[in-house]
Amino acid sequence: MDTPGGKAYRPWTPDRYAQQAHAPAAKLPEEDLVFFLLDVVPTLDLSPIQARYQDETRGAPPFDPAMMTCLLLYSYCVGVFSSRKIAQACERNRAFLAIVGTDRPDFRTISLFRKDHLDAFADVFVQVLRLAQAAGLVRLGTIAVDGTKIQGNASRHKAMSSGYMTQEMVRIRAEIEALLKQAETVDAEDEAVLGARRGDELPDELRRREDRLATIAAAMKRLEAEAEAAAAAEKQRREEADAERQRTGTKRRGREPGPIVETPADQAQTNFTDPELSIMATANKGWEYCGNAQASVDSECQIILACDVTDQCNDKQQAEPMAEATRAQRDAAGIAPAPDESGARPPIPAVLDTGYFSAAAVGAMEREGFDPYIATERQRHNQALPAAAVSPAVGAATVSPATPKEKMRAKLGTESGRERYARRKTIVEPVFGQIKEARGFRRFLLRGLAKIRGEWRLVCLTHNLLKIWRHGRIFVRGSRCALIN
Repeated sequence: MDTPGGKAYRPWTPDRYAQQAHAPAAKLPEEDLVFFLLDVVPTLDLSPIQARYQDETRGAPPFDPAMMTCLLLYSYCVGVFSSRKIAQACERNRAFLAIVGTDRPDFRTISLFRKDHLDAFADVFVQVLRLAQAAGLVRLGTIAVDGTKIQGNASRHKAMSSGYMTQEMVRIRAEIEALLKQAETVDAEDEAVLGARRGDELPDELRRREDRLATIAAAMKRLEAEAEAAAAAEKQRREEADAERQRTGTKRRGREPGPIVETPADQAQTNFTDPELSIMATANKGWEYCGNAQASVDSECQIILACDVTDQCNDKQQAEPMAEATRAQRDAAGIAPAPDESGARPPIPAVLDTGYFSAAAVGAMEREGFDPYIATERQRHNQALPAAAVSPAVGAATVSPATPKEKMRAKLGTESGRERYARRKTIVEPVFGQIKEARGFRRFLLRGLAKIRGEWRLVCLTHNLLKIWRHGRIFVRGSRCALIN
């Protein structure tokens, strides 16, 4: 096969191996996941991936992008994420052998393919959404948005607090000054030691300390920027709270808040392995450097409509970007809510927990075409949502709430509101359980927020493929992605 630019790929003919009686594929059941992917992948538009090879004329022919895509998708579907383990499976696992045949990529090739094409899988994500919609697995009756902490590829032992960094910078500067003074005292001996070199090269010890000083200084700047952003957000929050108290005539409860600090606290930490991650509390009561993985899930068959990863430990600021992403992905896939009796398309009900609630979040969801149901306060186990003052005659609240929080509390207090919000955990929480427990994805392999987002997109993409396969509404072996009535 040739690339659009004319360079040939290595031959990939998986069907040839399936036709042989002794082939690994011949010993797999007809309904195996690998055959589903071997039928689906050739129907996908992989031109964003193939475009990378157009102008490449050097070296041996690359592996067929369709084969590498199929291999990567199957690996993530079955919970094999490490490139080394994928390469090992290509040597001994029948399903993996059915994909690659006799031309097996090594772990470096697999790792580079994943890193190089993470952005291209955004388009594949949309194409899989179209498949799910064609199979009747997406209805947009209700969506749920939530986040889960996934450990990053960063060591807690390669982190440093702001207070300790300040001490280290003072110590390193003193060592650099001492080394420079020492160098001044041995200038007379330098000619004999340096020989033909210019003589202005930095000694190794001095270079090492200056590099470490620069690294720590950059980390301190990141913490200072984060502290300034947090201070600005806190200032805005206090101003809004003061304005609300003045409007309602209420008094402040509790202690008077302290001054807003724009400098990082001594305990504030940054990580040198992956500085784009933040330390977060995990479900096991521990603290790890994690990414806050977000997902928007449709209620029909738990198809993920949109996904993202943030370095913020809470979800307060994630409602607006997730609403925008869900709307954008829905439009790109051509998925629209079912019209009502009048022919109009009503807003899509969206349920979120209390971590997302704010007046801005409610407004953002409504602007993007959603009808938000966001809890205003944390619910204890078996605690019912607050009941609204509802008139039996008309079924509407008798008292008009004044604030967005009061409006949302009254909305959730209605019978329909309670019913919708009660479905939240049954929509989104099982998705995270399937990804983390059933497939074993509990840690990102890549570093950097952009790459982590791409890896999470790949995980969510394969989750949707598994849903399509398990529901059995698409795929008949030998018939490319035919719908099953």
